[in-house]
Amino acid sequence: MTHTTTDQPTRSANGALVPVLAFAGIVVAVMQTLLVPVIKDLPQLLGTAPSNATWVLTSTLLSGAVATPIMGRLGDLYGKRRMLILSLAVMVVGALISALTSQLLTMIVGRALQGFAMGAIPLGIGLMRDMLPRERLSSAMALMSSSIGVGGGLALPAAALVAQHADWHALFYGAAGLGVVSIVLTLLVVPESPMRAKGSFDLLGALGLSTGLVLFLLPITKGSDWGWTSGTTLGLFGASALVLLLWGVLELRLKAPLVDLRTTARPAVLFTNLASIMVGVSFYVVSLVLPQLLQLPKATGYGLGQSMVAAGLLVAPLGLTMMFTAPVYARLSAKYGPKVTLILGMLIIAIGYGAGLGLMSAPWQSLLIAVILGAGIGLAYSSLPALIVGAVPASETGAANGLNTLMRSIGTSVSSAVIGMVLANTANNVGGVAIPTMHGFRVSFLIATGAVALGLILALFLPGRRPAAHPQLRASSEEDANLARAEEALRGFRGRVLDAHGTPVPRAKVTLIDRRGRQAGAALSAEDGSYTLTVPAEGAYVLAARATGHGPHASSATHAGDDRAVDLDLALPGETVSA
Repeated sequence: MTHTTTDQPTRSANGALVPVLAFAGIVVAVMQTLLVPVIKDLPQLLGTAPSNATWVLTSTLLSGAVATPIMGRLGDLYGKRRMLILSLAVMVVGALISALTSQLLTMIVGRALQGFAMGAIPLGIGLMRDMLPRERLSSAMALMSSSIGVGGGLALPAAALVAQHADWHALFYGAAGLGVVSIVLTLLVVPESPMRAKGSFDLLGALGLSTGLVLFLLPITKGSDWGWTSGTTLGLFGASALVLLLWGVLELRLKAPLVDLRTTARPAVLFTNLASIMVGVSFYVVSLVLPQLLQLPKATGYGLGQSMVAAGLLVAPLGLTMMFTAPVYARLSAKYGPKVTLILGMLIIAIGYGAGLGLMSAPWQSLLIAVILGAGIGLAYSSLPALIVGAVPASETGAANGLNTLMRSIGTSVSSAVIGMVLANTANNVGGVAIPTMHGFRVSFLIATGAVALGLILALFLPGRRPAAHPQLRASSEEDANLARAEEALRGFRGRVLDAHGTPVPRAKVTLIDRRGRQAGAALSAEDGSYTLTVPAEGAYVLAARATGHGPHASSATHAGDDRAVDLDLALPGETVSA
């Protein structure tokens, strides 16, 4: 039998854990918008054609999409903290490579390494799920999930300021410095998770998924240059469909796949991931439209004539509002559940884009749109990890959240391609320069509104939260769901974790392992040492307990359909108990 193991004893999470992990998420997200202020100058800066310069952005997108599910699975297997530090280290190396070159190929390599760090977001969410008490988990995951938008929003004015007053390579030195700070803080503050998935890394599955994603995202990001009906574009889409189909067949046959497709097919996971794509689409539209509208000269008749820095500052509230929405989400989710907050967030996004159709004539109106959309996107992003975590086993948290982050990345990729095509096809050619039009901006907002409307429909299919028998039992994590169901049905194992003197041991990790050596449930003991676990079926199980300062303990137990207490004494060897 294979047991869940830890590299070190479980440590209680201190108050700095959440800010440090959120900071890591923000640092990683900065990579996505780092070059937006200088994007129009990249061909000249790199001495290449515009079509080649776009690879500097495309490479980051592709590597980030590939890295998120793979790093999530590696974190589940070998330690989420370890993989988080590795992700940040790769990002630092990539930033330094880009800082030291003006050659296109070398720059693309550096940018691809920077995108690799996107796996840090699901790893951070997984660490929070494993280490935090239930009362702190909801707001913490909300902040970590929102860090994608927060980092992207805050990077715009900062990058614009640097690009306007210093050499553009300073952007990469700054990114490397932030990465080093994040690594140091993680080493000092973040303990390793005690949770481990069983099995080995699915290398063939990782190669298949990576190939399929690259074949899919490449024509999406380059379709405007190659032509959407060209043989190259259609051929790559066809090859992607074939590779992903074969990959799916392979994953279904493996005992320890990279992505558990059966779990992914559950309604709670499937519709959350589909809604995530729509939220990703809506998020990226405002990032593409507002900066251009603000910086267009007033001579166009609709441009707002703002400087690069001023435009960045006017869009920055998008990220700030997302960050401040996290505690609001926690209160709303605790009362109504993450499904309701997801729907509410998407309604606010729809209102923001709808209002934006008539609010494009003054800088303050752009600021208002950014605030409204930030609130809506913040609520929607905050809801996604709670929905995923509540629907998958603890040992699959990293991989499942990695897949969900991938869905958002696919949404932003589709948004970038579609909005780029719309703005290009509706632009006016003035002296050989394509100038986006107000018509193109409004069509882009309508597309975002349509995407979020589709997301709303998908969210309605999410399973509702089962009402808890006690107001404190809110299903914001798998442990919460287990406790709520146990209190209602009283079918499973319950008891207390005690030390050698019979004193209750709080925050002990109790893991339920089935006869095949797979984790069937997990819980943390309460302040009085009590724990409750439901069982998926009758039969033989092992109850394993671990806590800081105590030796591990494992007891075999048989569940026969009733509910009886099984106390776990961390100071004594395991005894066979029949319940």
